[in-house]
Amino acid sequence: MFWLAGVLILFFGLLVSIALHELGHMSFAKLFGVRVPQFMVGFGPTMWSFRRGETEYGIKWIPLGGYIRMIGMLPPRRGDAPGQVRQVSTGPWQGLIENARGAALEEIRPGDEERVFYSKKWWQKLLIMFGGPAMNLVLAVLFFSILLMGIGRETPQPVIQSVSKCVVSASQANGQCPANAPLTPAAQAKLQAGDRIVSFDGHKITSYTQLQGLIRDSAGRTVAIDIRRNGQDVKASVPIIRNKMADLKDTQKTVEVGFLGITPTSAYVQQGPGAVASTMGDMTGRTVGALVNMPKKMVGIWKAAFGNEKRDPNGPVGVVGVSRMGGEVAASHDLTTLQKVSVFIGLLGSLNLAVGLFNLVPLLPLDGGHMAGALLEALKKGFARLTRRPDPGYVDVAKALPVTYVMAAVLVVMGGLLIYADLVNPIKLNG
Repeated sequence: MFWLAGVLILFFGLLVSIALHELGHMSFAKLFGVRVPQFMVGFGPTMWSFRRGETEYGIKWIPLGGYIRMIGMLPPRRGDAPGQVRQVSTGPWQGLIENARGAALEEIRPGDEERVFYSKKWWQKLLIMFGGPAMNLVLAVLFFSILLMGIGRETPQPVIQSVSKCVVSASQANGQCPANAPLTPAAQAKLQAGDRIVSFDGHKITSYTQLQGLIRDSAGRTVAIDIRRNGQDVKASVPIIRNKMADLKDTQKTVEVGFLGITPTSAYVQQGPGAVASTMGDMTGRTVGALVNMPKKMVGIWKAAFGNEKRDPNGPVGVVGVSRMGGEVAASHDLTTLQKVSVFIGLLGSLNLAVGLFNLVPLLPLDGGHMAGALLEALKKGFARLTRRPDPGYVDVAKALPVTYVMAAVLVVMGGLLIYADLVNPIKLNG
């Protein structure tokens, strides 16, 4: 039951994010007077819908996205009246363009001439199309703000959770001490779980990060430490030994540093707005990098789906995989309730950031493709004003339909591949 609850939480969380994405588009469309006949979450046959005013709102059976339908997304040819569809002798691609143009213009009714998308000013079209991704970016900021400023970031504290009994290599770290294994410095000094280290080698300790750095820099020395244990102050001397450990800057490397032999406790520490901005910047950089490397990543998805390769935990994941992650988190016995809530909020923030940035890619049928058309229109109009030439009018995005159809087919194939890989070889959070 916990697994199913986790699946549903993330699944419906993603659907709500999609609905809000479309609401971002529709809000600006209605603000600028564009007629919106449909607002739908999902694709395919309609499961449920209702009509309010001139717009039908509903849910469709295939929950893999959503859309709003605005009239006049494709403009008429130059010289054609609004709603006019002339038959022309064309090649296959031109025929495809004209058929799509005709279908788009057929729903324009008398009196809709000023309510079509293509007739709006370039900046209005830009805002309409940016409204969707902007909503996802705002949601990402909201989720990360709740996570970092509300709940806080799980941060190691200078309080001992456990003391390692003996010094062993990483390959021998199985909880058992060999007969000839030396005691750790912490065990020699009789440090205990619950001890708070308040001073180390004369330095007042304010964070575990500070303490960790001091321990690593004290290899081969006996150091005086002050401890608070059950409300009492205790002093001790600890001989810090040398040990090979992972480099803090590059965990793939090992370095010989000072070793004490303690595991710290963790506590949630609330962060400020700066932490939210830093996290958004870091996550944005990673997401953009992932989008740039998407073709290479999809090769790995193919090999994982139809071969024996393990899924890349940092690779792309579809709605099925995200939902399965939610189930895995909810059913985990190793996470506290607060940790589970934090993971859910972090995942929803990351998903909204990814959806927002992906839709900004300047290729049709993505929102970024329409935004690119609006910006191109602005450049053409600006150049015409500077050179005192006639207004060039709107950009005919219908001419890009062949590329749009190819891109749409690629997205469908990628989505199908991700769903299949998420079913047969899912990413597991626990490795």
